[in-house]
Amino acid sequence: MYVIDTTLKKPLHLQLYEALKEDIIKNYTVGEKLPSIRSVASSYSLSKTTVESAFSQLYAEGYLQSRPKSGYYVRDFQFTIGASMDATSSIAPEIYTSYRYDFFPAQLTKEDFPLKLWKRLSTKAINESLDFGAYHDGQGESALREVIATYLVDSRGVTCHANQIVICHGFSDAMALLAKLVRDKYSHFAVENPGYHVARRVFEEYGYTISKIDVDAQGLDIDALKSSKALLVYITPSHQYPTGVSMPIANRLELITYMQSMGGLIIEDDYDSELSYDSRPIPSLQGLDKHDCVVYMGTFAKSLSPTLRVSYMVLPKHLIPLFKESYDAHFPRVSLITQHTLKLFIAGGYYEKHIRKIRTRNMKKHNLMKQLFQEKLLNSFEILSQGGGLAILIMPTVPFDWEKFNALAEKSSIKLYYANERSGGNFEALRMGFGGFSEARLEEAIEAFSEIWHKSII
Repeated sequence: MYVIDTTLKKPLHLQLYEALKEDIIKNYTVGEKLPSIRSVASSYSLSKTTVESAFSQLYAEGYLQSRPKSGYYVRDFQFTIGASMDATSSIAPEIYTSYRYDFFPAQLTKEDFPLKLWKRLSTKAINESLDFGAYHDGQGESALREVIATYLVDSRGVTCHANQIVICHGFSDAMALLAKLVRDKYSHFAVENPGYHVARRVFEEYGYTISKIDVDAQGLDIDALKSSKALLVYITPSHQYPTGVSMPIANRLELITYMQSMGGLIIEDDYDSELSYDSRPIPSLQGLDKHDCVVYMGTFAKSLSPTLRVSYMVLPKHLIPLFKESYDAHFPRVSLITQHTLKLFIAGGYYEKHIRKIRTRNMKKHNLMKQLFQEKLLNSFEILSQGGGLAILIMPTVPFDWEKFNALAEKSSIKLYYANERSGGNFEALRMGFGGFSEARLEEAIEAFSEIWHKSII
């Protein structure tokens, strides 16, 4: 058994990664299969995203290989043990690197969370009416589902009722639940390319055949989807991940009509719809669906907090009986206190006020980052995606020494992120997150970034 200590500052995925790595080196043989992500998550009470991050790092470092529909296996790797070391030798623990500037592309600041209000509402939520001795509704508390339904109808143009909503423990949990629900009907899963790696990995874990469908300036290539014969497709139509393109209304209607005619199912991920800066948020694709063939996915991670681990999905009416008959319908996926606090937060109008504040605050940082890039990088770069979310995507337009650039970034304690690392395909960009910075700190970070950028121009 591995020791995973939730009281440590070191992130859980790094603790698990280190424990797995040591176990592989000491105890596993080449070709031996590791436990599944699902079983590890269950054994150690971790989220699947946490476990997947640890496995992904081991895969990237060459310790593991992934076999479709099978799992992870130990690769034939080479390593050298010094002559003075033996089985009792101590191994120096790996040091977690804390970067001076971390451009993580999906992060809010600590101050963005309304902590005092949340504590007050949480105290109000804990009252004698709550039954802490019972198993509550596995679909989620009805009061919370009611206020989410009202919010979605008013703000996102989603057509739904509370009885269609299922409250889940984060995006990966919602996707895993859906993968289980529909696997008897579907076995072929299509995903955008480039696209969100978590969506693909979840359905891979459940043994689906995966087709990667290219994305162009109009979003998902519908003709390519038709050629793939896949009848289950995951898309991010309002703000495609990671390219940022939006799917036009004609394409949305064509996709819905085609999938309905084939008995297919569309999974719409509306992951950062609230954070749109150049225009009003584009209404949901689900709101155009007259044929009951769209599953709408939403989360509070980008707009409120990823730590709360609250997401939801709006099921088509024909899937609701399937969910209610499933084992998962018996047990709630999010704590009772969190659900009731969130219900008070939304019902009291605080969530909409919070969204306006977060959008305004991050629009300023978005515009500041864009302005600083233009001032400091001059004509050496281009913006590939901007205007929404918590990051601006850029690439150089001049000959560039990437190896030197990455080495300088590490030396300067600057953490960078690349689109291709998580989304695949031929699309590449630097994902420059601004959400985790204050405005003053962002100016410092861009100044340091511009120095290593210019040193890397050939």
